[in-house]
Amino acid sequence: MKKNLHPTVRQVVFKDVSGDFSFLGTSTMDSKETIKWEDGKSYPLIKVEISSASHPFFTGKQRVLDTGGRIDRFKKKYGKK
Repeated sequence: MKKNLHPTVRQVVFKDVSGDFSFLGTSTMDSKETIKWEDGKSYPLIKVEISSASHPFFTGKQRVLDTGGRIDRFKKKYGKK
């Protein structure tokens, strides 16, 4: 097999920036930022916008969309005159 063909898999810490939640996982991504984890070792830090700790599907806090109001506003704005 050719050498240096596949990316290096390493352990990284994923941090949810919208909440106070982090977890250790494996990834081929690399980062210049590092963080000290619970085991005392330093790992690359990957910041993510949303995770299972903040996603509405997993938390059960889903938004209810006002579809009736949207339709009325659309008809008022673009309806026949």
